[in-house]
Amino acid sequence: MDKRLERISSVLDSHKAEAIEVFDLRGKDYFVDYVVLASSLGQRHTEALLEHLKKDLKKEEKFLYIDESSDWIVADLGDILIHIMTPEFRIKYDMESFLSELKRA
Repeated sequence: MDKRLERISSVLDSHKAEAIEVFDLRGKDYFVDYVVLASSLGQRHTEALLEHLKKDLKKEEKFLYIDESSDWIVADLGDILIHIMTPEFRIKYDMESFLSELKRA
């Protein structure tokens, strides 16, 4: 699993995603084991990051579902959720606090 998370983070980082965080939620009351959060540089960058993930991870990962808007994209890999958000949406929805609290519970 660590190699998968490292690969996802590496792809995001290499394409200029910012503030990449990985939350280990195994054994918690949540529907996935890991959540990856990343900030984009703006709306077009959000969409571009998803395209890079799909292209670069095509051989390794199966994207089960993708919920897209220009400000926030969620990619479901089954046991990993990837959230790519514009900085404004990341501040507004404060996923870090929610996931940190869930991790502590």
